[in-house]
Amino acid sequence: MFGIGEKDRELDAAVEELRRADTLAFGGVGIAGQILPETEAYRHVERALREHPEAARKKVDRLLKHGSPAGKAYAATLLDSVDPAAGRAAWERLRDDDGEFTTFSGCLMDRATLRGYAAERLAGTAQ
Repeated sequence: MFGIGEKDRELDAAVEELRRADTLAFGGVGIAGQILPETEAYRHVERALREHPEAARKKVDRLLKHGSPAGKAYAATLLDSVDPAAGRAAWERLRDDDGEFTTFSGCLMDRATLRGYAAERLAGTAQ
């Protein structure tokens, strides 16, 4: 069993992976359904938000402020999953951000801006 220190390091590593992410993918990508490191990190932080909400929430809030464009999108998505009001507020803040990132939906790769992605999330049309 891991100690608290080990769990903190794992969470920090996952948040750092998201902070510098340039791709947004929530499932397997490509024909082989490969799980990207960003997706694994997202899932790790998502679990941490359920198991250790206070510590993980602070890290997600920092990710929202200091992450790459994809990292900010991951942070807003995470907030949306645990606190819809905070998630909506995050998407509202991001809808003026022109930062770009790559998206994957299965085999389909695309480019998006935070502005466009946030508008889709606010309208309820993003995946």
